[in-house]
Amino acid sequence: MGMEKIKTGIDGLDEMLFGGIPRSATVVVMGSFGTGKTTLGLQFLNQGLTEGEKGIFITLEEDRDSILADAESHGWDMRSKMEAKQLEIVKLEPTDAKVTIQRIKSELPDFIQKFGASRIVVDSVSLLNLLFDNDHDRRTNLFNLAHMIKRTGATLLMTAEVKDDNPFASRDGLIEYVADGVISLRYLELADRNELMLSLRIIKMRRTEHSRKITPYSIEAKGLQVHVGSEF
Repeated sequence: MGMEKIKTGIDGLDEMLFGGIPRSATVVVMGSFGTGKTTLGLQFLNQGLTEGEKGIFITLEEDRDSILADAESHGWDMRSKMEAKQLEIVKLEPTDAKVTIQRIKSELPDFIQKFGASRIVVDSVSLLNLLFDNDHDRRTNLFNLAHMIKRTGATLLMTAEVKDDNPFASRDGLIEYVADGVISLRYLELADRNELMLSLRIIKMRRTEHSRKITPYSIEAKGLQVHVGSEF
């Protein structure tokens, strides 16, 4: 029996992944501000919702109404999915570190299992890591979060900010070692055209073949579109 894959819902990306992300994998989407990380996470969730799956969006940045408005701007009606108990948006408050950490440890595992979510997005793990005082605690809690969600059988997608001097490394340099897959979103400067272009690259994806080419993408009305065939 072959490995089960799930579609991201992003034109071109599923092609680069030879069918999609392995089910129950932990994937991190890394990029700087404005590269579409949150949009990709919402698009990934929306694909599951359209297939009848349940999803959870865990946010440490925007509130619930902002997330729903972002989705609606791309034509994804997530409000009705929430009303139908197919989607839940969980807002964690990074300003109250102790309460947030306790909620993650005590409430989240049971909630995920009772809700029956098969896709989970955490936006962003960089803010989550700010709750901890040292790398040891950050690493331990990242591993615990990833393993806790993996035990539920859900597929986890996390977003992360990158270092200013290295677009292929997360800000804390930890999450890429926890994740099964790493997808990089970045700006490429085209000197000959004097413009910036958005580009995507799959750095790693365990247990499956994938393209390693740098591929242009755009953020359009219907979400991210990856332009396979225009690789560098």
